[in-house]
Amino acid sequence: MDAFYASVELLRYPELVGQPVVIGGGRRHQPVTLPDGTRRFARLAGYTGRGVATTATYAARDVGVHSGMGLMKAALRAPDAVLLPVDFDQYRLYSRRFKAAVAEVAPLIEDRGIDEIYIDLTELAGAQDSVGHDPFGGVRAIAQEIRNNVRRCTGLTCSVGVTPNKLLSKIASELDKPDGLTLLTHDDLATRIWPLPVRRINGIGPKAGAKLEALGIRTIGELAACERRWLIGHFGASYGRWLDDAAHGRDDRTLTTSSEPVSMSRETTFDRDLHAVHDRHALGATLDTLVRQLARDLQRKGYAGRTVGIKLRFDDFKTVTRDLTLPEPTAEADAIRRAAGQCLKRVDFSRRLRLLGVRMASLRHAGR
Repeated sequence: MDAFYASVELLRYPELVGQPVVIGGGRRHQPVTLPDGTRRFARLAGYTGRGVATTATYAARDVGVHSGMGLMKAALRAPDAVLLPVDFDQYRLYSRRFKAAVAEVAPLIEDRGIDEIYIDLTELAGAQDSVGHDPFGGVRAIAQEIRNNVRRCTGLTCSVGVTPNKLLSKIASELDKPDGLTLLTHDDLATRIWPLPVRRINGIGPKAGAKLEALGIRTIGELAACERRWLIGHFGASYGRWLDDAAHGRDDRTLTTSSEPVSMSRETTFDRDLHAVHDRHALGATLDTLVRQLARDLQRKGYAGRTVGIKLRFDDFKTVTRDLTLPEPTAEADAIRRAAGQCLKRVDFSRRLRLLGVRMASLRHAGR
């Protein structure tokens, strides 16, 4: 999906279309409806706090704001950008809608999160057909039908990469954003894939990217030119072979059409560091809210769990976790809250808190 969270917000606030908009920060940044029916929006100018941009519209990205950027830094680059709080309930609603729209056309889907999926088109009627002089006209038409159906059912745009495998499709889906349809075969590697930076391959992270750059390898084409034995010598047998395969567009992974979550969690970062004693009521209220949200998530998805965990990050950025395993699985807020309270008793609160989270693991389907 294209700038998914931001695009959902633009459906709600169409007057912001075309403007730089950043999603992040706390609920205090909610728009205010004025007596004449117009809305007043918060702006990044003058923002103070430790909030982080969850996403941004393409207009905001054009001036250098991107996801994961601190909002104070973003304010220096785009002071006039509109700031909106995140609304995950709304994003999950549109996530379900866009996936249902895709499934109406192509039901073989691997879910990759709230805004991304893989789709296997191989066996769909017409996918292998030529149309006129286009040998891939059939599959191109199906991909366009998917995009049209998503737009019709949600009002949102998506970008589709159609290739022989998952690795290339991941890359291709980013090449012509927003609202793009990119079809690539192995014959297109040299012109469309090899000029790209190595980090565009999903699976090459910051450390591997830095090591490759130190070795003089910056593009996927330069990686493809390396001997397999040389890569194995520098990166080990498994990862070295994978780097060689990835650079040449080789990927034999099939779709995983069903998976069970390992855990579910909710967490929040505070606008200011909180003291365990002086801010006790605020911390307690925050934990209550997180627990209720987690219980709703579990119940909505039909899960219960036995292991309740808490996550704390202090002002020195040290992160502490504590877990408690219950006798029986639960998805009830009261039981989760009691267990979280027991976990908190095992923590040293000599430093102020910047983040609080609660998690449920050892999941199973409720009623089993």
